[in-house]
Amino acid sequence: MKRRKMRVGMVGGGGSSFFGAPHRRAILMDNSAELTAGALRSDPAESIASAEELFFERGYGHWSDLVAGEATRPDGDRIDYLTIVTPNDAHAGPAEAAAGAGIGVLCEKPLTTTLDEARRLHAAVLATDVPFVVAHTYTGYPMVMLARQLVRDGVIGEVRKVEAWYPQGWLATRREDEGSKQASWRTDPAKAGVSGCGGDIGSHAYQFIRFVAGLRAVRVSARMKSVVPGRALDDDFGVFAELDNGAIGVVSASQITIGSENDNGFRVIGTAGTLHWRHTHFAQLEHYVVDRPVAVYRAGADYGYIPESIRPYLRMPQGHPEGFHDALANLHRTIEWTIRGRRGEDAPRPFEHPGIVDGVAVMAFLEASVASAREGGAWVDVPFNG
Repeated sequence: MKRRKMRVGMVGGGGSSFFGAPHRRAILMDNSAELTAGALRSDPAESIASAEELFFERGYGHWSDLVAGEATRPDGDRIDYLTIVTPNDAHAGPAEAAAGAGIGVLCEKPLTTTLDEARRLHAAVLATDVPFVVAHTYTGYPMVMLARQLVRDGVIGEVRKVEAWYPQGWLATRREDEGSKQASWRTDPAKAGVSGCGGDIGSHAYQFIRFVAGLRAVRVSARMKSVVPGRALDDDFGVFAELDNGAIGVVSASQITIGSENDNGFRVIGTAGTLHWRHTHFAQLEHYVVDRPVAVYRAGADYGYIPESIRPYLRMPQGHPEGFHDALANLHRTIEWTIRGRRGEDAPRPFEHPGIVDGVAVMAFLEASVASAREGGAWVDVPFNG
């Protein structure tokens, strides 16, 4: 079979959207995909104009027109998957429609605004078995992937505790009153969903527990607060969790921590050692063992300790850092290689990055955390643990 570039569609991401540009760069990074179809703005005329300006082959006025239009095209001409980079309230519609049309999806997180929406989307994806990736970008960093592999290889023994954090400081003041669109929708329950800080960045911290440690929260005790006066959603989010192996999980996220930028990370603590990663030092993973020097793994395609499962995701030799766009591009690589493999093409085996089940599980974690916080931190069962 003759190989061709992936044809990628995008919903959202035009105008002043933050995540549209990083996803476009990530899609194009490896020269194996092209920007084919876009419905990039809420206004139909602006949507078509934005697609033309950004060199998409086809522009559509609305996401429903995009999905319907692409679904009628022959397999060799329509998009292979759809990237969704809208605010949270506009994830479910295009994702469900694309799945129903047999089109793969790479969707920004959190998956939806409610658990019920997430469950419906899960059912739609299961019905057609389309490839589906949730854009928890930090799971695309090779050192985070390596941490996952080391945990599964038993290097740190049985996991006793997982700490995951994500402090930011950009919402320490009411930027939503200063014309910031990014702040406005993130602090609006109608667009952001059940949780502000928790949904936006606490979801990333919880996904570290699922992705790296391979564990799930079964019960949570949460504290959520709107620190900045007048906000309808939390801007500070803290959760204690009982994990499915009996271990302790701690999730801490904040958007009012002045001085923090994107200082997320995790510590996985086992019976035989600890793994520690932080975004401020994204190219290294630290491994601690009692009475031994700290072992530091560094990212680099030529390092012999990088497993074959991760090696295809590295682009540069040692000493040449790969950052945020590369990590996001790795998620696009995963869905691309999944599609190519299903077609019988020669492609690397895709790493198991977060999918539809993870998206539903994060929504269940968020809804349980909200319920717990409303009850003063009472322990609440997490209703989905896929």
